[in-house]
Amino acid sequence: MQLEWMENQLRENADTVIVDPFQWVTSTGDSLNLTNVIARFGTSFERRILVLTHWDSRPTADQSSNDDEKKIPVPGANDGASGTAVLLELARMFGEKPPPLGVDLLFTDGEDYGPATQDMFLGASHYASGRGQIDNPSFAILLDMVADMDPSFPVEAYSLESAPQVVQRVWGVASDLGYGRYFPMGPMSRVLDDHVKLIEAGIPTVDIIDFNYGPSNSFWHTLRDVPENTSSRTLLMVGDVVAEVVYRSR
Repeated sequence: MQLEWMENQLRENADTVIVDPFQWVTSTGDSLNLTNVIARFGTSFERRILVLTHWDSRPTADQSSNDDEKKIPVPGANDGASGTAVLLELARMFGEKPPPLGVDLLFTDGEDYGPATQDMFLGASHYASGRGQIDNPSFAILLDMVADMDPSFPVEAYSLESAPQVVQRVWGVASDLGYGRYFPMGPMSRVLDDHVKLIEAGIPTVDIIDFNYGPSNSFWHTLRDVPENTSSRTLLMVGDVVAEVVYRSR
C-alpha cells in the first residue's frame, strides 16, 4: 500500500512515472523483491539532473542497546522517510512550476537492507547499471537523513571528489538562502551511501546527509527514529536548497 500510495502521488504531478521492480539474492541466500520508482519531469529535455533518496528503512534496529529491540524494523522517520517526503514535495512543486531542464526523482529500494554493505545500496546499483545509463544525468543530488532537529550537512568527501562543481553550487545556494551555518564546507568525512554506486557508474553525485542523528548518533538504526525526533523546519530547508539548485540550472 505504501508503494501504491507513493506512485499515485507522483502520477498526479510527474510527466512520467516508472515503477521498476527487481530482485536481489542476499549473501545469506534470501531472495528480495524490491522496487525503484522514478518520476520524470521535462521529458523532452536532453539535459537532465537526478535527485534521489531511499524509500526503504532498516529491517532490524541493529544499533539498539536492547537485544529484543534489535529484531524489530526501524521506523525510519529520518533514515528513509525524510528524503522521501522532500522528493514528494518537490514533485508537487515541479508539477506546478516545471523546471528549466529535465529532472528525474529516483526513490531507491534496498539501500538500508544490510546488515553489511554487500546487501545495501541495492536500488542505486540497479539504477546505475540500467536506467542511469539511458538517462545519463549531468549530475545527481542524494538526500539521506535530512530531518534532524539539530541539522548539519557538511560536505561529504566522496561527493567533493566526484563533483566539486556541484558541491560548490549546492553549498553556495544554501549560503545564498541564509542556511550557510547548516551547510558547512568542513570538516569532511567519507560516508558509504547510494551516491557511491552512482559515482562508480560515472555519474557525478553529491550526498546531502546529516550522519549524526540524536545525541552521539544514538537514534540511528534504532526504534527512536520516529517523527517526534525529526523537524519539519529541516525538511523545508533542504527542500528549499534543492529546489533553488534545480531552478537555477540550465
